[in-house]
Amino acid sequence: MDKLILGRYIPGDSIIHRLDPRSKLLAMFGFLLMIFWANNLVTNALLIAFVLGMVVLSRIRLSFFINGLKPMIGIILFTTFFQVFFTPGATILWEFWIFKLSVEGLQQAAIIFVRFVLIIFFSTLLTLTTTPLSLADGIESGLAPLKKFKVPVHEIGLMLSMSLRFVPTLMDDTTRIMNAQRARGVDFNEGNLIQKVKSVIPILIPLFASSFKRADALATAMEARGYQGGDGRTKYRILEWKLADTLAILVMLALAGLLFILKT
Repeated sequence: MDKLILGRYIPGDSIIHRLDPRSKLLAMFGFLLMIFWANNLVTNALLIAFVLGMVVLSRIRLSFFINGLKPMIGIILFTTFFQVFFTPGATILWEFWIFKLSVEGLQQAAIIFVRFVLIIFFSTLLTLTTTPLSLADGIESGLAPLKKFKVPVHEIGLMLSMSLRFVPTLMDDTTRIMNAQRARGVDFNEGNLIQKVKSVIPILIPLFASSFKRADALATAMEARGYQGGDGRTKYRILEWKLADTLAILVMLALAGLLFILKT
């Protein structure tokens, strides 16, 4: 758990770090749409090359992105397994009971696997190169038109940024509690499934207590600083859309156009 990447920011001065959070969020939204456009080998290879290029430009080690993938590997393999053996196809390679291995199933499983990896890598790139505060400001700015409909845009951005900020903290607390339990002789790997589930309870209770205590301390600190919501709030750093952000969006549009041409 100490290798969890979600919510962590790695300081840097790369091109990706310097982009406006609004352009990054737009790129993320557009990339998610493009992932589901890619339906063949060429388009998926193009997206893989694009993401690897972004990783190189960010100047962040590939190991960070792989660590971001590890917590989801079980879900990815489970989904891929079902795609392999339960996707109907005309070319059957192997069959046993309800399991059917087909060429179409392998192709669909490969596409699903690549989609999962691309989504995780790109979202990891977003969080590693953007501070939670910048993300909150970007979300608030993007949702600003909804203020006319009385939507609490500032509060939504604040909740999202705080959630991202405290994910690593909660994971660190979990690791600390587990180490304390191990020091008292608890073995989380022994026993059957039911016993393993029961062994988690001594972790959850102090974790919830620690979370509530931390939330109360945060609320007290915000009240002490006179926080009254987004009304009248000024910002120390003003978001500024630069030429690099426009170029980044143009690159995403060019990528989308190329995918549209290449997809079957």
